[in-house]
Amino acid sequence: MTDWTEAARKLADEVTAAAPEWHDSVSSTPRHQLVPRWWEPIPDSYPFAWGLRTPQPDQPWAEAYADETLVTRVGALHADNADLSDRPTGLPTSSSTLPGLIVRMLHLLDPHEQDQVLDVGTGSGYSAALLAHRLGDKQVTSIDVDRYLVAAARERLAGFGRTPRLEVADATGSLPDAGYDRMIATVSVRPVPPAWLDALRPGGKIVTTITGTSLLISAEKHPDGVVRGRVQPDPATFMRTRREADYPARLDHVYDAARDRPGTETRQLTGPVPDLWGDWELRCLYELDSPDIENRSATRDDGSQLLWLLAADGSWARADSESRTVRQSGPRRLWDDLERVQAIWTAAGRFPLHTMTVELGADRSALLSPDCTWTLEL
Repeated sequence: MTDWTEAARKLADEVTAAAPEWHDSVSSTPRHQLVPRWWEPIPDSYPFAWGLRTPQPDQPWAEAYADETLVTRVGALHADNADLSDRPTGLPTSSSTLPGLIVRMLHLLDPHEQDQVLDVGTGSGYSAALLAHRLGDKQVTSIDVDRYLVAAARERLAGFGRTPRLEVADATGSLPDAGYDRMIATVSVRPVPPAWLDALRPGGKIVTTITGTSLLISAEKHPDGVVRGRVQPDPATFMRTRREADYPARLDHVYDAARDRPGTETRQLTGPVPDLWGDWELRCLYELDSPDIENRSATRDDGSQLLWLLAADGSWARADSESRTVRQSGPRRLWDDLERVQAIWTAAGRFPLHTMTVELGADRSALLSPDCTWTLEL
């Protein structure tokens, strides 16, 4: 393909089949201008590292118009400001989300003509561009905590005629203005900030994800001021909100203690070692019950499994399918918490998470099981 518009049209054909109202916006938005360079993982690097990526001369549109997430910032280093020799090893701190997910969220958002929309997490500016194309620039406000991201997005959007309002703001603090009809967030939050609920008009909708989970929720503000909705069927994961240039470091010091030490308690493993990445629903429920527990896993050559659970207070658990043991240490018993969550979910018939409802208000922010017997506070 020699013309970006053909590539954008093919992307639109691919990602808007279930949301045709967004086809024109996707096919008209030059994503390559918003993401001229990005980061990609370096295969087999140790420690895990990222390398700078630019469009290939023989296929200049192939990657920018693929339905893929393009990581634009690792740690504090944005791809715009990097050299080809740079090899950052941190976590992604900004990206241009895969267009198919953005379109799915916009379809859930269902903005109408004249709606005022708040786009939380400007990033590359892609979602703001789609909204502004369909609704008009004056209907869209986009915020990001990162001053550079806002400035770069503003300049690049203006380069193809899009001028939504872009502001530097902490999404967990006060918002620019109020009276929004729709809010969409491409950063995850927990809880949903009270300022969002206050700034949303009655009848308005929020589409966002819950930090540490793959739960995408869509909810509407009711006349009593409570925002009610439900979890969506397909999982979606976004980076959490941040106030600093980077996220806190991973719990390597706790992992070093947990890797092969005996711990202060040993017990028999009573079932298989859970696959917390494969079983995303169990992982989400565990995160909702016991927030911010880092998990790591490994498979030995003989196929036996190891799982570590790590907490910032130094608590850890290690499950080993070969020795059929669980070892724990620290002030909390992380494995006991995981088993308790498994038991409650099993007793409830392992309901699909998209059958959960959400209630967000001044007195309670929570997810509820289908029979309302299990409440998970946000």
